[in-house]
Amino acid sequence: MDTQALEKSLAYTFKNKAVLEEALTHRSYLNENPSWRVPHNERLEFLGDAVLELIVTERLFEKFPKEPEGKLTTLRAALVNYQMLAKLSAQVNLESHLLLSRGEAKDRGRAREVILGNAMEALIGALYLDGGYEAAKAFVTEFVLTEIKEVLDKKLYKDPKSVLQEKTQAEQKVTPTYKLIMEKGPDHQKIFVVGVYLDDEELARGEGMSKQDAEVDAARKVLRQRGIEA
Repeated sequence: MDTQALEKSLAYTFKNKAVLEEALTHRSYLNENPSWRVPHNERLEFLGDAVLELIVTERLFEKFPKEPEGKLTTLRAALVNYQMLAKLSAQVNLESHLLLSRGEAKDRGRAREVILGNAMEALIGALYLDGGYEAAKAFVTEFVLTEIKEVLDKKLYKDPKSVLQEKTQAEQKVTPTYKLIMEKGPDHQKIFVVGVYLDDEELARGEGMSKQDAEVDAARKVLRQRGIEA
């Protein structure tokens, strides 16, 4: 496995190549390649999620000394959600380095976003293990914290469900409702599909790793249809 191009993009050379290989190994790859030399990346994803949250929390705490906890929490959520991480993964061309099963390699859409977001967390976990907190912080500073301005400018920190409810109650005197339509994908990578409704009219469908994520996605789609960013 040649990781030189990825390491160049990261501006970091791993001392332990195995930990980087682990970060790039999706569970599905092991189903087809059980003799692969490293485990899948879910433990590193768990570690990286915590490291990412700490680094982002620390930076927001320093940058916005007068903002209350609630505002800082929404800002952090906008920076560390899997959609944002999946978008940022393109900056290091992470997708081309991931080891996936043939089926997962063909999949696109929300399921691919989830895989990429999780892989970014695993990569952060690998950087933390190999180079310590400073290596992980350098990566997060370069590839995640640079998005703070966009999050603020586009108000990406605002909860789409709350914005949609405010709009529909003010304009139509109706509160949106959400209904689970289906669940798809394997248990370890389940995707929920939820519809958002005004009375009996379906406005949009959203997808996410949880029902809450799917509801937020559905609300965001309705707002975008109306030319509102949230």
